[in-house]
Amino acid sequence: MKSLRELYKIGKGPSSSHTMGPNKAAQIFAGRHPDAARFEVTLYGSLAATGKGHMTDVAIAEVLEPIAPAVIFWKPETFLDYHPNGMLFKAFGPEDALREEWTVYSIGGGALSEGPGREMSSSGEVFGMNTLTEITEWCDATGRSYWEYVDQCEGPGIWDYLQTVWEAMKASVERGLEMEGRLPGPLNLARKAATYHVKAMGYQPNLRSRGLVFAYALAVSEENASGGIIVTAPTCGSSGVMPGVLYHLAHGHSFSDIKILHALATAGIVGNVVKQNASISGAEVGCQGEVGVACAMASAAACQLFGGSPSQIEYAAEMGLEHHLGMTCDPVCGLVQIPCIERNAFAATRALDSEIYATFSDGKHRISFDHVVEVMKQTGKDLPSLYKETSAGGLALRYNRK
Repeated sequence: MKSLRELYKIGKGPSSSHTMGPNKAAQIFAGRHPDAARFEVTLYGSLAATGKGHMTDVAIAEVLEPIAPAVIFWKPETFLDYHPNGMLFKAFGPEDALREEWTVYSIGGGALSEGPGREMSSSGEVFGMNTLTEITEWCDATGRSYWEYVDQCEGPGIWDYLQTVWEAMKASVERGLEMEGRLPGPLNLARKAATYHVKAMGYQPNLRSRGLVFAYALAVSEENASGGIIVTAPTCGSSGVMPGVLYHLAHGHSFSDIKILHALATAGIVGNVVKQNASISGAEVGCQGEVGVACAMASAAACQLFGGSPSQIEYAAEMGLEHHLGMTCDPVCGLVQIPCIERNAFAATRALDSEIYATFSDGKHRISFDHVVEVMKQTGKDLPSLYKETSAGGLALRYNRK
């Protein structure tokens, strides 16, 4: 598996696969053709279907157009073989001679690939084990925790990076709580985080706790929808779940930064296992790969913080993902707003429920996390494309018929 630096990325929303990935691809291509006369970019499949709502064209044009004019073509009905998020970049010289054609795919979480086995990563393989079963067995055999496996594989430099990630997560919560008004786009959706935060403070502790988790997750998701700076955990569309849970636990239970960093490392292992063995791309497997995986990560992080054993942490992660199996990605108007924002808030509270349930248990259960990952991958393949970030079915279709 790759470094956690490849999983937790700090950048602008609203979409890691539709905004961050294409922006990064454009930067790479522009770097190869700094004197091009013009560019053409063709977007395929899911990128073309919901690219305008996700600001894909803006993310590409802001890189290429300072060099030369760029024309973008949209082909939502055409799906390239490797991945639904395909892009074809072309660069032309002064006499309109084609200099290069480059096909690249945005495969989720801001990552890029040039095809099977050709993921473009700067970290290389960092982790020797690729399943949570293997890593749990290592923990049991050595008496160590998941975060200690991260420390062993990544080295001590990972903790400074995770501290930067944690600071970015906290900042996105706090910015989101201060912001009010309308989110960008045709839905005219109002921000809710500030209101939820104020209302939560007026309740008794049990309801206040739940309301604050809602508020924190909403704050980050609304920042993401506005194109603000967030952390992919594991994606932009699911970026509110982990900060919602960790910010609440850090403030409500006085967990130190180092304990939060250990929880981030544990959660990173969970997200990395899914990324390695299935997918975190909504265009490939639906929202189960985004919000579902974020819930599994937050469940594991919370269980880590409350002293769960490796088997209890694995169980919490398993429940967080299992109970999102089959969740479709059907964003209304192609925006990361409805139902995405509310899903982040509900997944954050479900993560805490998964932690409590796992902590009450002895950690023994019949269905492993790795098995659920396999099922999620197959379920994603079985889902029709209209339920995988194309806005062609489900909630998006029903809304557009009104």
